[in-house]
Amino acid sequence: MAEEKGFTIKDKRAFSTETGEPRAKPSEKAKEKKTEKKETVKEKAKETAEEIRLPEVNFSTFILSLNSSALLHFGEIADPATGRKSKNLPMAKHTIDILAMLEEKTKGNLAEDEGKLLTNILYDLRMRYIKETT
Repeated sequence: MAEEKGFTIKDKRAFSTETGEPRAKPSEKAKEKKTEKKETVKEKAKETAEEIRLPEVNFSTFILSLNSSALLHFGEIADPATGRKSKNLPMAKHTIDILAMLEEKTKGNLAEDEGKLLTNILYDLRMRYIKETT
């Protein structure tokens, strides 16, 4: 014998028959869940930032960050995500070009130590690039 298909009853009334209070719409429940997820993500991000203690954001730390990126592309330091070292010379050159553009655009507007830092990092990265490509 063939099995008979059952049916499902869904109560679509706007108010509860027991309490008389309005029922939450499915879309409202979804919004509440999304809000809860956003709050949880924000809390986790805040906790992570507090645990890591990031350095102050200024021009020097920005330049040092770009330097680290270039060193990663040269294969000098390991990728934090994979733990492996790999070379990507086009990306290293791209980062050097970004630093060169910053040097040009900020000429005359940097503190002495910031200018020296940028000049020295650019020199070092350019020498590394020449060494890698010749």
